[in-house]
Amino acid sequence: MTSHAGSLERNRLWARLNDAVKAHEEPLATPLMVIDLDAFDANADDLVRRAGGTPIRVASKSVRVPALLRRVLARDGFQGVLGFTLAEALWLEEQGVTDDVVVAYPTVDRGALARLVASPSAAAHITLMVDDLAHLDVVDSVRASHAVPVQVAIDVDAGLRMGGQHVGPKRSPLHDADEVLQLARDIERRPGFRLVGAMTYEGQVAGVQDDVPSQRARSAVVRRIKSLSMSQLAVRRREVADALRSAGVELEFWNAGGTGSVEATTADRVVTEVAAGSGLLTPTLFDHYQSFDARPAAFFGLPVTRRPSPQVATVHGGGLVASGPIGKDRLPTPWAPAGLHLTGLEGAGEVQTPLTGHPAALLAVGDLVWFRHAKAGELFEHTNTVRLLSGAAFTDEVLTYRGHGLAF
Repeated sequence: MTSHAGSLERNRLWARLNDAVKAHEEPLATPLMVIDLDAFDANADDLVRRAGGTPIRVASKSVRVPALLRRVLARDGFQGVLGFTLAEALWLEEQGVTDDVVVAYPTVDRGALARLVASPSAAAHITLMVDDLAHLDVVDSVRASHAVPVQVAIDVDAGLRMGGQHVGPKRSPLHDADEVLQLARDIERRPGFRLVGAMTYEGQVAGVQDDVPSQRARSAVVRRIKSLSMSQLAVRRREVADALRSAGVELEFWNAGGTGSVEATTADRVVTEVAAGSGLLTPTLFDHYQSFDARPAAFFGLPVTRRPSPQVATVHGGGLVASGPIGKDRLPTPWAPAGLHLTGLEGAGEVQTPLTGHPAALLAVGDLVWFRHAKAGELFEHTNTVRLLSGAAFTDEVLTYRGHGLAF
């Protein structure tokens, strides 16, 4: 998409969103969070196409809106949830959102574990992630018997090892087949546990942009690292899978990948399912990938509340900064109308955000400016409800986790 065409598309979005706001019978509070269902559904279809028949497990931390989780799980090609806490997994199972949750990170939440082992239904539908015997010890510390077996999966490091360096998320200490096999044997010897799966998350491939126009040289290096990572990981995944199979360990699933690596991950026959969530909403950190071109689907609107000069429009709020390493790419991006920019001095502020650029001179007090967040699910920790947009009309208002009174 050319810059001119991109600006036209963003201004069409501005018109759609503003038409939906004007058509609403009652005034809408801001920040006004919106999901464009047309883009959301198109992104879901594209993820299924990219997965090529491999089931997609929805990464809930990138969504955090139960109605949207239900919507995507009702589509062909999606199966189960990759949760981010056990408390969240228990709630999703209790509410009937899904009967298949894999918790992506180890837990030491004794309260949630006590609820898990007290519920045969939850224990049958939820799988815990482990990479250390200490994780099993915590489970055993909250139960008096092994009457309710707990399902676990082993998290295997998927980082690239090169020249003595480790490139990738600092997750599991388990790297080699022998290390994984030893833990698998220990799990199988422990009463009250059932080993059902494995996970390899290649975050240095799935979560790093590799086609940034302003960073050509860096993008080339990133693509090289991704290629080396997938080649090395394919060999190691096979070694781990063969070692487990030779020892008689049969897994029900092998989860891997993310939005940015769907094709590369599903090409590995060891993998039985791929995780994805950010690709449904496409935050700004997923704008520049060679492997796909998704559509932005999540926006938040802020009102212009003052005009400090003819060239500046200041909106109320805006400081919704994403987690991760400190940098400008973690700031929200003024998106519609096209051509607006944050200022270097104030950036995105908690109570006000000044904007410059040629459209700023045309904005009046009360007009809405629409932003995109840098990361997908984190946006919805700042609101109780989300408006669903279809065409140029709001069709529904749904609760986020926060709107349900939940903070995971």
